[in-house]
Amino acid sequence: MPMEIKRQFGLALKRERDRLGWSQERLANDIDVDQAYISRVEAGQVNLTLETIEALTKALDIDPAVLFTKRP
Repeated sequence: MPMEIKRQFGLALKRERDRLGWSQERLANDIDVDQAYISRVEAGQVNLTLETIEALTKALDIDPAVLFTKRP
């Protein structure tokens, strides 16, 4: 079950990043992490801290709930 939420979060993050037309590198630079870290998050391989979730949602200018909402 924990892997499923990480995978869903990663897919939602990718969807929002793509919606803005941003590369992983652009997002990574905005929150001061490596591009490889964003790649791992999007692949559902990372347990994120609340601080990182906050940084991601601020950078993308979205409500955190968007990244926890399952979409097709």
